[in-house]
Amino acid sequence: MTARTILRPTGFVDAPFGHDGQVARLAGGLNWFSQVELIRPGESATELVPVSAIEQRLDDDTAPQWAALTAPRPPLQLGERTVRLDQPQVVGILNVTPDSFSDGGKHGEGRDAAQAGFGMAEQGAALIDVGGESTRPGAKPVWEGDEIARVEPVLRALATGGVAVSVDTRKAVVMEAALAAGARLINDVSGLTWDHRSAEVVAAAKVPIILMHHQGRPETMQHSPSYPRGVLAEVWLWLEQRIGAAEQAGIARSNILLDPGIGFGKTVAHNLELINGLAALHGLGCPLVFGASRKRTIGALHNEAPADARLGGSLALALKAAEQGVQLIRVHDVYDTVQAVRVWRGLRDQALTPRI
Repeated sequence: MTARTILRPTGFVDAPFGHDGQVARLAGGLNWFSQVELIRPGESATELVPVSAIEQRLDDDTAPQWAALTAPRPPLQLGERTVRLDQPQVVGILNVTPDSFSDGGKHGEGRDAAQAGFGMAEQGAALIDVGGESTRPGAKPVWEGDEIARVEPVLRALATGGVAVSVDTRKAVVMEAALAAGARLINDVSGLTWDHRSAEVVAAAKVPIILMHHQGRPETMQHSPSYPRGVLAEVWLWLEQRIGAAEQAGIARSNILLDPGIGFGKTVAHNLELINGLAALHGLGCPLVFGASRKRTIGALHNEAPADARLGGSLALALKAAEQGVQLIRVHDVYDTVQAVRVWRGLRDQALTPRI
């Protein structure tokens, strides 16, 4: 097999002014970088190359990555709703489950859950992601009939009320019910590997799909996760393979989004390494989704804080994702995250305003 090289943008600068030919814009967003780290899976040594010299180093493997890193991402079309991807957007997490790790049972079901979703939309969420099955570490699968009963009325109420909604599921029959209820995006934590019919359903519906990286099943994924070639490289290569499988199933690449799967078969160290390297995933040419809200890594770094006391850490990770060009940031605390992202956006707008 030919040795692979992964390009990771780094050396971020506030603005491109006065740096002609020395910086590049990341995925058409609000971030500019001046260097590229060359990562070779399985090798500890890496190499830094200035943007001004990168084109001389490209080959058949890395040239498409460079094109993808610097190409703008078109808006996400969700039925009648359009979500711009030239800036970070907040996605509200709405768990209609009794056992979610962070807010199980908090939103109830039916009308109460829908009201919570409307509240998130009013607070600035561009999309509400509704889930009826917990996939936290140790969780067991939920019968598809129960999952549909949980999510269908909530999706229908929100969609009817004009809110853009997605469904968080790995089961084809749940996807079908959710699409009929008004969902316009599928978020599959298994990356279309759980149900052999899932790819067929998504392809036929012609809706966007989030492919999330995972290692193992929720019941056992945290027992002993391992990435001999480095977590960033292995997640990158796995997602590349899943993109290919999705395209082969008839899903347009323009409808594919990618999630690195923070906490899904990863240690705290794996999560931190992956978050530090998020910008490399833009080389796969698809919009990125990031979900680290209230996750255990935050508690591990702060006196084992419980899930409902991890807002500060969640905001820190959300802003780290924004700094690396992530387009969709999936969170529980919508109001606070929207405020943080808008302040971050104000800083970027000021930096990108030419001085007179």
